[in-house]
Amino acid sequence: MNKVFDNAKQAIHDIKDDMTLMLGGFGLCGIPENCITALVAKGVKGLTCISNNAGVDDFGIGLMLQQRQVKKMISSYVGENAEFERQLLSGELEVELTPQGTLAEKIRAGGAGIPAFFTATGYGTEVAEGKEVRDINGRPYILEASLTADFSLVKAWKGDKHGNLIFKGTARNFNPMMATAGKITIAEVEELVEPGELDPNMIHTSGIFVQRIFKGVNYEKRIEQRTITEA
Repeated sequence: MNKVFDNAKQAIHDIKDDMTLMLGGFGLCGIPENCITALVAKGVKGLTCISNNAGVDDFGIGLMLQQRQVKKMISSYVGENAEFERQLLSGELEVELTPQGTLAEKIRAGGAGIPAFFTATGYGTEVAEGKEVRDINGRPYILEASLTADFSLVKAWKGDKHGNLIFKGTARNFNPMMATAGKITIAEVEELVEPGELDPNMIHTSGIFVQRIFKGVNYEKRIEQRTITEA
């Protein structure tokens, strides 16, 4: 099976309106920049996007929000995006806010074939509204459904042509678990090498989870917030 594509445009060619996408990354670290750019150019609409955050106004998923491509966001932290806030408050965007650890586990469980799990996080808050509550060992827990997607879009530091991936630093927070939870996983990498060149002990995501891979270009690697001290 040849998994290698020339670029993002080719790799996302069959993503259509109203699909559910997972987009990896944490803040602006490790986000699938090339895939997002290709999605904006393609103009698909009505997307449900599962991502820890929603980028910033002019970068990451923020670019898709500007073009009104996103119908629903399932996220944890969205505080850096004014356009996201505007669309939420105006009722243009459906939003499902999820505690960060719960979001990570919902994705991991989806990739593992686990349909739901109980967690104490969120009990007694709006997060628990409409969800089953069960007492386990004297403590109340709420039932959370797992998450899967039509496509998972992830970004790795290095990958081989079989789809084995190595992530660097904070990019490892959501990308590996999302790679397991998509019906089709598309990986963009900074370095694409031949099979056998990666140290097996360093691989974070096995190629069995990745259906498409390409070498990305022109990564900006922006910093979401920069705090410096005065000289």
